[in-house]
Parts: sequence; structure tokens; C-alpha cells
Amino acid sequence: MSRRTFAIGVDFGTESGRALLVDLTNGQEIATAIHLYANGVIDEGLPGTNIQLEPDWALQDPNDYLEVLKKAIPAVLEKSGVNPEDVIGLGIDFTACTMLPTTSDGTPLCFLPQWRNHPHGWVKLWKHHAAQDEANQLNRIAREQGYTFLDRYGGKISSEWFFPKAWQILNEAPEVYAAAGRLIEATDWVVWQLTGIETRNECTAGYKAIWSKSEGFPPNAFFRALDPRMEHIVDEKMSRTLLPLGTKAGGLTQEMADWTGLLPGTPVAVANVDAHASVPAVTVTEPERIVITMGTSNCHLLLGVEERVVEGICGVVQGGIIPGLPGYEAGQSCVGDSFGWFVEQCVPASYEREAANQNLSIHQYLEQQAARLLPGESGLVALDWWNGNRSILVDADLSGVLLGLTIATRPEEIYRAMIESTAYGTRVIIENFQARGIPVKEIVVTGGLPERNKLLVQIYSDVTGLPIRRSGTTQGGALGAAMHGAVAAGTSAGGYASIFEAASHMAHLHEESFTPNPQIKAIYDRLYQEYLILHDYFGRGANDVMKRLKQLREEVIGAPK
Repeated sequence: MSRRTFAIGVDFGTESGRALLVDLTNGQEIATAIHLYANGVIDEGLPGTNIQLEPDWALQDPNDYLEVLKKAIPAVLEKSGVNPEDVIGLGIDFTACTMLPTTSDGTPLCFLPQWRNHPHGWVKLWKHHAAQDEANQLNRIAREQGYTFLDRYGGKISSEWFFPKAWQILNEAPEVYAAAGRLIEATDWVVWQLTGIETRNECTAGYKAIWSKSEGFPPNAFFRALDPRMEHIVDEKMSRTLLPLGTKAGGLTQEMADWTGLLPGTPVAVANVDAHASVPAVTVTEPERIVITMGTSNCHLLLGVEERVVEGICGVVQGGIIPGLPGYEAGQSCVGDSFGWFVEQCVPASYEREAANQNLSIHQYLEQQAARLLPGESGLVALDWWNGNRSILVDADLSGVLLGLTIATRPEEIYRAMIESTAYGTRVIIENFQARGIPVKEIVVTGGLPERNKLLVQIYSDVTGLPIRRSGTTQGGALGAAMHGAVAAGTSAGGYASIFEAASHMAHLHEESFTPNPQIKAIYDRLYQEYLILHDYFGRGANDVMKRLKQLREEVIGAPK
């Protein structure tokens, strides 16, 4: 590179968006800025109204995404002092499937007065699970009619994915569905706002909307079998033109240049998914190393040599993570969220006071106390289904279990048992891959949790029996998005020709590593067997008590008071 050039990656998370400005020569993170969403996760009632949401709903306000562009990008330019002329590319990543209905020109329906007070007019966040009935019907119809695409998704399409959410809109609010000129992933919608051009990416289409390079979307006959009104959903409300990761979606519009402080025409990369963007950012561009993005949920990404059928995965997409390789995705719906629930709802005031006395957060204090325990010492084992199971059971109607409680059980014992449960869930996923001939020899972790909680990372190593490396950045998604922005800009602008080249210059790992303790692992092997018994008993139909309780709850909530 003849001059020092930079790229910006914007990572749209569950609670906030962050911008990262990166030096393209070495991946040095020059400046970062975070903007908290004003409306955050909307799961109780619509903002500014008395309209209450039903259980399992999770919405967002697309204006929060625009505010990230207005606030966070100018902030990193101001902090860094970098000349906008030297910012040669911009990329974004997003939670997925996060989707919304818009007019044909891209205006979100919830921006319009006639739809502002209608829940289905808003963004459906990734953890919106209220489309489980639609997911169940979709899976049943696909199996009955002999469609093979379910094999690519481990046998089931999740309620979190695109078409169950779209079908829920049609079932419950046909007028909203009719008004929606477009149904679109939020990550593609933001790129549309940045460039003025509607583009759709292969990554989210492949993992979240039943698309593949070889087969495309399911045929219209399948959608007609779901509901005749959905027969032409792809052609009427989506697009069959999809672009691979690293492609230039377009240039920054003048309006967006005014908002962000960047130059008009700055290349913008095709949209990406947060976890998928982080894979090359942590040096992984080859098989046998699984990347786990750890935050509110866990996302597991693994590269293969050939496509294989794997139970309960979120999908396998050719080129969905790294060009030329099949990329496998699995996940856990509730990790950091479960720790947060416990801290908010179950920790006594005395622990809060002691944490404050030691100048520690309550999470730090619980980690400190939990680290003094030996595996098995508490007599507890838990199932990590506080927000359903994503892999490998793919069932949002499952719920958490905490077994072995006594009147002597202490908060730190529960906290550790919940961490251990998420590690067991990850081991299930890894062993599931290995049983299908897809080797896993090392774990690389990224995201907020590994940076803050070393006990958690060590437990994962001890439970899985695998070495673990930590990301060299706390902003894996944003760094990966910036790398794709550099690829979209290309070598002539001072970027890179491929994500492989970008990774060789910009990606890095933390020097700290974790290895399993054989004695500790032997204890966890025994606990893991107990976890598996519970996993199969409650998760594979032997006892559907969780589903019956959920149904009873819905009946009681819906009953007249």
C-alpha cells in the first residue's frame, strides 16, 4: 500500500451498535464508539403506546440503527483525527435473522403513522420466538412433501429464521403483509440506506432464508403449500439476486456522507452476519478450528471441506463464511442472557454490597466466588435452555432446568452451574460435528464474554477437552466487517483483493491460551453424562412437560381476568 488507509466496520448488536476504525496495514484498532439503542429490545410493549406484546416477542426500532450511523461513525472519525479521504471502505454486520417489513422504497412500516401502533410493522429481532407454530408447520409440510432442503438445516427450520417470521406476519396481520413491498433482513436494509441500492447477501439468505448456491430458494410450490398467499413471496417481497461476501454493494450516498462524515461514494461492502464476520477477524480461514462468538447467545462457526448432513445445525452454506468452503453454523440461544437473568433476579442484596465493597461488578464477584469451587462440589447440573434450544434440538419451546438444589445452595454455585451448562451445550454441538466426520481440533472464542470472564473460558476448555485461543480483539464482528469493507474497496483503492489477504494482514489472536486440565475434565465427563440424560429426556419427547407448561401459561395469560 502506497499510503496509510483505513476501513470502518459497524457491528449492530442486540442492545447497541458500535463503529470501529481500523488501520488496513496491520489491523490496529484506531478508534471505537458505541451507541446504545434508545429502545433496545422491545419485548414488553410498543414504545410510546399502551400496546402490550405477547410472550416470546422481541422487536426493535430501525431508527436505532440509523442513529448508530449518525453518532458512532462521526465519533470514531473525531477521536482518531483520520482524514475521511483515507477511509477507503465501510462494512457492517448484524444479528440475524433480524427482519422487517418495508414499503417498496425501503421505508420501514413502523415509520408510517398507519402502522406505528401495529407490532407486526416493527423489526423482528433474532430472538423473536413467537413464530414457533409457523416453524413447526413449515417443517411438517417440508417433510411430508419430500423437500430435501431441511437436510442443510439439521432437519428443522428454526422459529428464529426468516420465513416463519414472515408467515407469522401473514397469519396474524395480513394487512401488514400486504402493505409490505419488501421483507428484508435488517443487515441488508442498513446497506440499502447507506448506498441507496437494495442489495441482498448470500450469507443471511443461505443461513436464514433456505437459499443455496446450487438450488436457490425453495420452489414457489412449497410456499403455496404453506399458504397460497405466500406462493410468490420471493419474487414479490424479496429478491433472487444475491451477492457474495466481500462484494461492493455500492457507494455511500450524499445524505449518508453528510450523516457520517465520510466521503460520498465510499465503497460499502455487502452486508454480513455478526458471528460470521468475526471468523476471518480471528485468523480462521481453514477447517478444524471452530469459532464461538460468545455474548447474549453463542454462535458456533466451522469451516468444512465438503457439505455434510449434520443434525440440528443452523445451516451449511457454500461460501457463507469464507469463499470456496462450506461454512457450518450452530448455536445456543441463551448464554450471557441467562447469566444476566440470574444476576438481575436471583442474587441477594448482601452479594451486591460485598461486590461494591470490593469495587467489583456483581458478575466479577460471582466469578471470583465460583472459581473457588470444584466441579461437582455444588451437586448441581443445569440445562441451558432459558431461551429455548437452537442446536441441536432446534426447539424454542424448551426451557431451563436447574437440578440438585438444596437449602444450602449458594448463588455462586448456581452461577457456576449455569456457566457449565452452556459449556455442555457447546460440547453437544462439537461432538455432533465430529460424529458426522467434521473434525474440531481447536476452539477460538470471541465476543464480550471471553474478555470479561476467564473462568468461563477455562470451563469450556475443561468440558470440551479442547485448547482454546482468545480473539486478539474485543470487536471481532466490527473488525471482520471492516476487513470486508477493505475487500469491497479493492487493491486499487488501498484495500485487499480477498478476505484471505485481508486476514493475513489484519487478523490477530490474544497471546493467552487455555488448555484442559485432565483431572478436572474427568469430573466434567461424569457431569456431562448427567446433562445428556436430561437433554434427551426433556428435549427428545420422553417428557414434554416444558411444552405443556408453556401452553398452560399461554392459556392462563389469555384467559379473562
